[in-house]
Amino acid sequence: MLSPTASLQILLLTVTAVTVSGVQKLTITPDAGATLNISSSQVKGCKVCTGAGRSRQCNTSLLLKGNAPVTVEFDCSRPQDVFSVEIVRNIECTSKSCDSHIVQSDDGSLPFLDFNRKFTWNLRASAPKAFKLDFANTGLRQINALERCPDNHSYSIQALQTTGEVVIGKYCRTGPISSAQILNQGSFSVDIPAGQKLQKGQFDVSLGEEIKSLAKITLTLPKGNSSSELLSPNYPDSFPDDDVMEWYFQVPDKHKTFVQLLKLTQPRCLKKDTAVEYHSRGRGALVLRLTDPQPEQNQGNFSLTLRNCEMDRRRAGSPGLSLNLKVTSSSKSSPVSCKVAVSKMEGLSLHIEKLTPASDCEMKINSVTKEKITVTSNSDLSFQDCLPEDVQVTATRVIECSQLKDCPKTQIRLSVPPLPTCLPAPLSSVTWALRPPQQGTVELTSPMGYLKQSLPRQPCNDSIMIKMAEDDGTAVGHFCPQGSIQKVQIHTNVTVTVSGIGVRALRTSFKHVLNARMSGEISERYIFTVSPKRDSPVFLATPGWPVGMRDYSTVSWIISVPPRMEAHLMFANLSQPKCNNRHTNIRVQRVGRPEEDYSRREDEEAESEIVVSESFYLNMSNCMTEKGEFSVITKITLQKSINLLLTTILSVVAALLVIFAIVLVVVCVVIRKKKKKLNHQVSIYNPNGTSFLPGLQTFPETREDNSDHEYASIEDTLVYTHLLRQGREIGVYGEFDTYRPFAGHTDSQKPLVSKDTGADHPQVGLHQQSQQAPPLPIRPLSHGQGLVDNVIYQAEGQSEEEHSLKLGPRLEPEGGN
Repeated sequence: MLSPTASLQILLLTVTAVTVSGVQKLTITPDAGATLNISSSQVKGCKVCTGAGRSRQCNTSLLLKGNAPVTVEFDCSRPQDVFSVEIVRNIECTSKSCDSHIVQSDDGSLPFLDFNRKFTWNLRASAPKAFKLDFANTGLRQINALERCPDNHSYSIQALQTTGEVVIGKYCRTGPISSAQILNQGSFSVDIPAGQKLQKGQFDVSLGEEIKSLAKITLTLPKGNSSSELLSPNYPDSFPDDDVMEWYFQVPDKHKTFVQLLKLTQPRCLKKDTAVEYHSRGRGALVLRLTDPQPEQNQGNFSLTLRNCEMDRRRAGSPGLSLNLKVTSSSKSSPVSCKVAVSKMEGLSLHIEKLTPASDCEMKINSVTKEKITVTSNSDLSFQDCLPEDVQVTATRVIECSQLKDCPKTQIRLSVPPLPTCLPAPLSSVTWALRPPQQGTVELTSPMGYLKQSLPRQPCNDSIMIKMAEDDGTAVGHFCPQGSIQKVQIHTNVTVTVSGIGVRALRTSFKHVLNARMSGEISERYIFTVSPKRDSPVFLATPGWPVGMRDYSTVSWIISVPPRMEAHLMFANLSQPKCNNRHTNIRVQRVGRPEEDYSRREDEEAESEIVVSESFYLNMSNCMTEKGEFSVITKITLQKSINLLLTTILSVVAALLVIFAIVLVVVCVVIRKKKKKLNHQVSIYNPNGTSFLPGLQTFPETREDNSDHEYASIEDTLVYTHLLRQGREIGVYGEFDTYRPFAGHTDSQKPLVSKDTGADHPQVGLHQQSQQAPPLPIRPLSHGQGLVDNVIYQAEGQSEEEHSLKLGPRLEPEGGN
């Protein structure tokens, strides 16, 4: 690392300089930290040698490092006609600083005075920083590669890229170039012809900016009239493929500049286009093709950026990109004439306003001085001493129709008009006032793709901003391209303002901003049609956010959910008011489904997340607020549907279970039929009155001995057997302990099974309940819950319809919307 006071100089101590038999011998000592390169342009002929005897080596070039004395011999009488000498030093910058100096000194190098010499400084900065060379004391001016400087000192700046070296330019002392910044690494050198001494001088080296171009050259234009010429890198060869070069001009106050592109050659482009961009404070940027007329004047400091395309160099003779740039500055203060043709403004009115009354800016329309100018017809304007920061230029257009049948049938293009470059400032904003019929709706779509809402978690990185507002100024939202909102429908008068267009106003993709259409009435005040992308969250805010929605206003989002996907909804930044009348409401309802999937008011707690597996409506409505505001940001994320897979698995399992049950029933029926055929049994008559079956070794037990009258379960009514016995005694009931054939059971009449009875034997000792138990009281429905159908709550002979009618209607929450 070179210290701030270090100087690049080669201390060459000549011990002997003799010529014997055509051989010139020099003994030299290079300076520490420097590299000495002696090279020849000839392959054969004179050589430079070191060493003696068997260690003697001769070649057409020699590289010397270190500070040890070295004896060098040239095996020809005039080596200065063949060899040149380059002295190289490296300067390495840190990530935080690069403060150093390049000091030109020729002390001690007189033995090489007869040689062509080149002093080179290799510089490197940590990416993405640049290193900066300061020429403010002397200044430089650029020249053609074949030109020579008056003092024979030719300076060169090179940038080193992965594709190789790029010559930024060749320069002479004294000129408008005050500094140069080179991205990452490069070199600075000065060439001295044979017999010329190196002039003493110093250039400061420091850490530069994080530039986005190959290099940035700064020019400080002098006061008065001046002219400067600049060349593209590698001129007259081609500028590097798909690269960027920048020049920054510091212009004195009340000076005008004129830019011309001379000796232009353009390449055949495979991708992108060649272009020049003009950036200045308060004006944004102006993007032009190389063949377009360049600005005739540009007041104040500005930068000019040259952009190359991806060139097609495969064809023989295909030209690259090269140009000669001429910048002329003038201090003459005279009015600048400007003609505006309204026919090219697509129905827009142009407004030019002087922002600072104390400035020297003077504006005239048709020779009349004005502080504010509105151009509605072809007009002659003039501006004198008007800087971009002194003037604001806007445009407006009103589009209205009283009846829907009178509205345009086709879409209305909302486009940024091309304005003359003679205006002192670019167009800062364009406003369209869209006024549909009383029951009409304004539909807005973007030709540049879908829109997105500008929110803290979803910022707009583009330079263009679209503000939608109601006619009274109530904001709907701020939007920009590259989003998920397909269409915006607003059921009222709308103003659409496009701002920040100065940077890309003339780019084709940003000329046509929106499409508008007048349509019939809609059910909501605002409707947004949204198509989210998978794994890319979409944030949607209520109209006017962060300010709350208007009282009684409604908004709906129609969300498209692709097949086999599901939407996850989260309500962030939810702000609920205290309502004076009605309620706020957040509803989710799938498209084509009558029932709601979700509904919450301001006095109910919202769920943290909702999952919807189909396309759905998200509806929000406001009440008349007494205190606070109603505003919500909804986060929607699409994911693969888990419920679909689970439903498929459950469906398959259910189908298998049904098939298994059917097969089981069929098998049981077949087995039972076979049993009846094979084991046909005949009872034997017993005169004592007891029947028994063949195969029994003993007679059956009597009722007192067997356990057929013991039950595994007993109904409640059988607990009161003493009442039944009393009834029998007075003749009300018959015998209740007698055998009755089993005739099956119903839902309200369950059988009592003996605990010892087998599944395959006839059931005996079966008792039936004589009367049903008294019905349970009808229970009122809880809020938001349906009653589960059950035979316990249903009286015998009562149908389900009759039963549900007696429950009364479902009570809705009071004050719902």
